[in-house]
Amino acid sequence: MQVSFACTEHNLKSRSEDRLCGLRTHTVRWGLVCVINAHTSHLLFFISELHRLFFFFLSFFLHRNLGKSGLRDNIHLFSTFVFPQMAENLMTIAYENGVNLFDTAEVYASGRAEITLGNIIKKKGWRRSSFVITTKIYWGGQAETERGLSRKHIIEEIVRAMTFVINQGMAMYWGTSRWSAMEIMEAYSVARQFNLIPPVCEQAEYHYFQRDKVEVQLPELYHKIGVGAMTWSPLACGLITGKYSDGVPECSRAAMKGYQWLKERVNSEEGRRQLAKIKELHLLADRLGCTAAQLAIAWCLRSEGVSSVLLGVSNTDQLLENLGILTQMTPQTITEIDALLGNKPHSKKELRA
Repeated sequence: MQVSFACTEHNLKSRSEDRLCGLRTHTVRWGLVCVINAHTSHLLFFISELHRLFFFFLSFFLHRNLGKSGLRDNIHLFSTFVFPQMAENLMTIAYENGVNLFDTAEVYASGRAEITLGNIIKKKGWRRSSFVITTKIYWGGQAETERGLSRKHIIEEIVRAMTFVINQGMAMYWGTSRWSAMEIMEAYSVARQFNLIPPVCEQAEYHYFQRDKVEVQLPELYHKIGVGAMTWSPLACGLITGKYSDGVPECSRAAMKGYQWLKERVNSEEGRRQLAKIKELHLLADRLGCTAAQLAIAWCLRSEGVSSVLLGVSNTDQLLENLGILTQMTPQTITEIDALLGNKPHSKKELRA
């Protein structure tokens, strides 16, 4: 279970008026954001100081509100590189093409990621009001005093903690990540009962093969209490790119130490069925004149209440490809994808009917 908050304060004019891979950058409003994790995880902060990076999120905006709040956001790109020079190259390309959110965590590269981010931003001399910094707190070290949250892992305590942060002027919104709909509603009820500040968004896994929460549960919360969705893993850990169609490449994530679970997933019976469908989706992407990754991102963004998508990039080619998502999807394309996947979830209203 996780939580997040954010604030918007400054007008950011896009740094490029040119189209990049079919998209035009826009004027946006952003400022400060924060996310915290409670019992499965860490505390994520979108903070005003800059000392963060190595692994970071990049945010490219297409003017969508986060839930029913006044915060404007859209696509986020997550980078997992190791070398500072590559980090600087990616950040520069992203920033110059309208990306203005960079996320990291205290656990990334044992803390070196945060230092690298700060060094790059200091070197670049970008206006502090023109970008957002985020980080995640929980797994800070090995000792008991070096990890955990400042409050108990109880929803009421979390709501009180987030209200405190906002009242101190460190943020203006907060939201959740990997919470159940019931937990989000409990947080909202606690906020209303004790005159505290409720969450405005939920961060959830969402891709072709993981649909129920974002398409059935979150839309109900969106209409009832205004909670929007920030989604992650649109490429299903790389599965949708097709890189695993002929097995697990040596240089892929599934071949890395600590990712045995992904390798098992790829080689499972369900994984093979998904790979067969992915091949058909690649053919559809070819017909539409885009890549499979671009199609997958656009598909995620078509869903009601989804304000942003978290992506993974490790080089400039991936970054430029992901910035070139489809601007829209036709109802015909959506219907074709649903028929191909055969896993469209039904809302409670549809089930009752």
